[in-house]
Amino acid sequence: MTDTGLVAGADGRLRCFWGSGTPEYEAYHDTEWGRPVRTDDGMFERLTLEAFQSGLAWITILRKREAFRRAFAGFSIGKVAAFGEEDAARLMADAGIVRNRMKVDAALHNARVALELPGGLAELLWSYAPARRPRPASRADVPALTPESTAMSKDLKKRGFKFVGPTTAYALMQATGMVDDHLSGCCVPPAAG
Repeated sequence: MTDTGLVAGADGRLRCFWGSGTPEYEAYHDTEWGRPVRTDDGMFERLTLEAFQSGLAWITILRKREAFRRAFAGFSIGKVAAFGEEDAARLMADAGIVRNRMKVDAALHNARVALELPGGLAELLWSYAPARRPRPASRADVPALTPESTAMSKDLKKRGFKFVGPTTAYALMQATGMVDDHLSGCCVPPAAG
């Protein structure tokens, strides 16, 4: 690892400190993380996965992602909002996902709240995207939360969303391209808008 936090992958390409080591990390880092997500269902998926990741390693979520997609009807907000107690029990019995009752209940609840948003989930979340800034020079320059993620978290909680603290909100901003926290010198080119 360089002193900036870049790591050379097996292919020799420099990646952010966390984006090497497993094929799942490399693929996610290189093709998805930091790329703009603009659909409501896409944002709901990321919001849900970030909540499930809380307290776990992200690799756990990446390895279970397809099972999460099957279990949560492709993260269709309308379908998940209609899930009832039988669906919650089914989810809790699904060894393919993280089985945490509070997180399962939060996902179902959050879908119902998202369904009622006048402009949709993506519009609300993107309203907190900060102005573009240069990529961080080093790992030390990547924040865990920002004033924007704190404001997003407060607004989401006020609207009734669960498992949306400011650190989770910032991770969501990173994952969905609201901010570009790929380190300067990373092999991933900046995303367009």
